[in-house]
Amino acid sequence: MKAKIKLVTIFISLFVACAFAADWPQYLGPRRDSTSTEKGLLRSWPTEGLKVLWMVPVGIGYGGSVVSGGKVYLLDRDDQVGDNLRCLDLSSGKELWNFAYAAQGKFSHPGSRTTPTIDGNYVYTCGPLGDLYCMNTSTHKPVWNKSIWKDFGGGQLPVWAITQNPLIYGNLVIVAPQAPQTTVVAYDKLTGELKWKSPVLSGAVGYVSPSIVKIGGADHLVMMLAGKGFGRSASGGSVNGLDPLSGKVLWTYGNWQCAIPVPHAVDAGEDRVLITGGYSAGAAMIKVKKESDGTYGVTELFKTVDFGSHTQPPILYKNHFYSQYTINERSDGLVCMTMDGQIKWKTGDNPLFNKGGSILADDLMLSVDGNKMLYLIQPDPAGFKPLSSVEILESGENWAPLALTDGKLLIRDQKNLKCLKVTP
Repeated sequence: MKAKIKLVTIFISLFVACAFAADWPQYLGPRRDSTSTEKGLLRSWPTEGLKVLWMVPVGIGYGGSVVSGGKVYLLDRDDQVGDNLRCLDLSSGKELWNFAYAAQGKFSHPGSRTTPTIDGNYVYTCGPLGDLYCMNTSTHKPVWNKSIWKDFGGGQLPVWAITQNPLIYGNLVIVAPQAPQTTVVAYDKLTGELKWKSPVLSGAVGYVSPSIVKIGGADHLVMMLAGKGFGRSASGGSVNGLDPLSGKVLWTYGNWQCAIPVPHAVDAGEDRVLITGGYSAGAAMIKVKKESDGTYGVTELFKTVDFGSHTQPPILYKNHFYSQYTINERSDGLVCMTMDGQIKWKTGDNPLFNKGGSILADDLMLSVDGNKMLYLIQPDPAGFKPLSSVEILESGENWAPLALTDGKLLIRDQKNLKCLKVTP
């Protein structure tokens, strides 16, 4: 009898693990690091290209999709009308329901900005005007909503509007308004009650979502602020570690200046944090250490302008970072860097990778070049190793993050969301 119970327990555990692995519940995946546990991906693609399982029209923009329980969620947008949370069937692409609200507004590079976050029966979205919604996926109705920009004294919107991918941490949903009265805030994820707000941190408004890194075995919430000015002349930016339960500032690194920061900080292991940006910012690796008096010290391990990222953070694989580093000032394409800042290779403009999204799965990288092409790449510090490629998107600024679940890759351009089969 005990043996049978043990087998049933193992089966249930495996089923739950598989169900979790099949979901892509938030920006950049389950761990918010562009990596997937999917196995069995095609190691090369058919000459006729990948099979398109379905395709649906979407509005212009850069927002990615998430998947939970066989359903796809996307925050779509029409600048003349407002935001529209759409729920689609993963198998067919059929729209199951949607929730739209008025949020008219124009800004540079119009359209959607962010990726929803799924947590249980709730989906969280943040629109470009700062409208934060908690939606019940069963009733298709809002549970609560806030204006993270206006509620904290925000005036004129930033040039590229509000760009926040909600972060769930325990019972909290955390976003960074970067408004005049606070930089980062946390709400009770079920009620919308404001649980804490951080002080105003040093720097100007940017486009970074908070991320979690491990420091001394504890979770730190890392938030970056923009430098004022442009390029190497920018000044006053900062990188900050906060207590995710209270918003207390634990440490600050001030030698980071990025005029338009977008990618969040990456946990590099062993209390190290990799910071990247565009506009000549490059990259910096810092190490955070808890001192005997309980405070934290920050050491800069290296800083380089030869590696960086404009829209999405680098992928870490076997102690090497891979990132698309084409910015206004340089076209380095896809770049590989070691843990100590040594550049191993770069593709330059042959082929050119320009702000596209990537996912690491099954020891492979699926990478959009930011324009028309999707690549299958073997990540290797010895050199750039493309295994297959296909022209799958319409030309344009195709910078949206990807989603991968159940052998299906969700990818979008400025007109359509497509579901591709990437397994046999």
